[in-house]
Amino acid sequence: MTLDVIDQLVGIAPGSAMDAIRAQRPEARTHAQKSYDALFTPSDLAGATAAERFALACYVVGLHGEAETLAFYTARLTDAALRAAVESAVAQTITQGPYGAFPAGPLSREDAAGPVYSVDAATKAALGPRLAAAFPHVHMLVFHPRDASAESLAGVLAGGWTTTDLVTLSQIVAFLSFQIRVVAGFRVLLRAS
Repeated sequence: MTLDVIDQLVGIAPGSAMDAIRAQRPEARTHAQKSYDALFTPSDLAGATAAERFALACYVVGLHGEAETLAFYTARLTDAALRAAVESAVAQTITQGPYGAFPAGPLSREDAAGPVYSVDAATKAALGPRLAAAFPHVHMLVFHPRDASAESLAGVLAGGWTTTDLVTLSQIVAFLSFQIRVVAGFRVLLRAS
């Protein structure tokens, strides 16, 4: 059995007050862990390799600036050259957001222009063609969620990802966005207790 990842990231000890709080929502706890298991330790890695999954995770968490969570995922990305390429990509592309444009209407006043990531040649060579195609899409999902488009998806597919792989990639981004926020909330509660 895998240890609960959220417990590990927060530092929740079995039998602690925070453990009791999490125990009040057993389905949420179980399903969050099952999501992690399905995305990062599935019985069948068809499509996205373990290295690609953890490289994507490191990129997403790096863009969110979560050092402790990044250390967890970086420890699982065992290819040192790939780890360095991901760190370089994060350093080149980290920004503030969200950016993007809403359809014309009352929300348009919240439109904000922002940088769009294009992989440079050196990073592309270090990441390989699949991750080099995926990272701009991941960057868009993190910083430009309003600007999701068929063009962005087409770029990922052209990089060698299948539609099934694209679903996995998007699920990793969504799951990590959830996990980062849950962990941050529990860390605040833990410090306050």
